[in-house]
Amino acid sequence: METTSRVGAQAPAAEGGQQLPSARRTVDGYLRATFPWYGLDEAFTGPRWLMQVGTAADGAVEHGSIGHGDEPSVRGETGAVGEPREKFAVVVTVAAQPSRRSADGTGLLEATSVSSAAWLAGVGLLSFTWPGQMDHSLRDDWLDQQTETAWALADDLDGPEWSRLSLPVDGVAASFHYRESEYGWVLAGTTEAGVHLGAYGRGMSAYGLGFAAIKDIAEYA
Repeated sequence: METTSRVGAQAPAAEGGQQLPSARRTVDGYLRATFPWYGLDEAFTGPRWLMQVGTAADGAVEHGSIGHGDEPSVRGETGAVGEPREKFAVVVTVAAQPSRRSADGTGLLEATSVSSAAWLAGVGLLSFTWPGQMDHSLRDDWLDQQTETAWALADDLDGPEWSRLSLPVDGVAASFHYRESEYGWVLAGTTEAGVHLGAYGRGMSAYGLGFAAIKDIAEYA
């Protein structure tokens, strides 16, 4: 999947160059999408917030993320002694796209797939993770290594690292690829609405989640 930019106001950077989720993205990019956005269904009654969208070279919106629960900070997988873990889940919507020519006609863009959603979800979880006791200067190397690992895992959804999990999408049971790590969980699947779904989280169990198309994304602004 070819993603060249992110749409929305630039958020201030946190340590390690990551952008803080509290500087919320604008709704403009989400409104430009030609596919439906997904989030947790109405059984989830906590906070919901926009994150970011990704675009292709021609400016077309290809994917985006919507957060639920506590807005995560960039930190290690464990907080200070006695500090409660953040509880959040992020839903990633990826437009189902075939292999196609780039906007300038000079290249071929890869088709999107469930693996695309799995990779975006895996990298998303990493962006809010910092292993305890790691020196700040080593985090970029750690992120590079873990990003490659996330890609390898996403490319092998039938491998031993993944299990199957059935969750409702628009009220109908759907099968997802699911894995857990010391940093949280990641899942990915597809829908009949022309999109692939990825999700990641920490502190919230994935087993009780359900997904539904968002009726009016403008309400998140």
